[in-house]
Amino acid sequence: MYFKPTLLASALLFASLNVHAELTSYNPNGVELVYSSISDVTWTKDANLLASLISSQGHSTIVDAIIAVTPTITNTPNVNSPLGIYTLSAADFSENGRTSWWGALGFVNYLNSVSYGGSDQWRLPTVATSSDEFPELFFQELGGTAWRPIPNTATFDNEQSYTYWSGAEYSSVPSVFAWVFGNHNGFQGYGLKEDQRYAWVVTSGLVAAVPEADIYAMLLVGLGLLGAVMRRRHAK
Repeated sequence: MYFKPTLLASALLFASLNVHAELTSYNPNGVELVYSSISDVTWTKDANLLASLISSQGHSTIVDAIIAVTPTITNTPNVNSPLGIYTLSAADFSENGRTSWWGALGFVNYLNSVSYGGSDQWRLPTVATSSDEFPELFFQELGGTAWRPIPNTATFDNEQSYTYWSGAEYSSVPSVFAWVFGNHNGFQGYGLKEDQRYAWVVTSGLVAAVPEADIYAMLLVGLGLLGAVMRRRHAK
């Protein structure tokens, strides 16, 4: 397993300020989510959602569903995918929620395919600079400090004191590495795509509540009646 850490330039500044911006918990569509006011993104409340889904539905069920949605991942050609097309398999996913970088991207696509929580715009967070989403959450909104694990608060569940994937390849060696963030120490760095780490997803902005089916029906009936009235007035 490989992880090359580099300290965020402003990590110590964030630590000294100990800023606690508001994180807003909400449940728009039967799923617990948390809105970040600084990054303007919504996180899943469950910081190890993949493991929770595997635990409730079974490893094979979830992994097969992920692979069915995204059988291959396109990335910079490398030893695992010489043509730049990586084929997902069950080996990319562990029971505890850790997954390869390719598996994390497949997991995101699966969540979008089922509109998890009412959004089909889920993605892995950005981590490469101090103004990116993961360090903003860790330092500014949760008040974390460098060299210490992510604060354990009631805002989130199942935070793992380990590294999490971002969606970006490491630009210096994109064929081998992708950016990661260390929830165990507040460091950003890069790791081998084939290594297994955690995946915590975000979606931009707030997730809107999806109207219930009966509300849709009432709306359609109302529009139909309005149309009939307008046609009758026009006929007169």
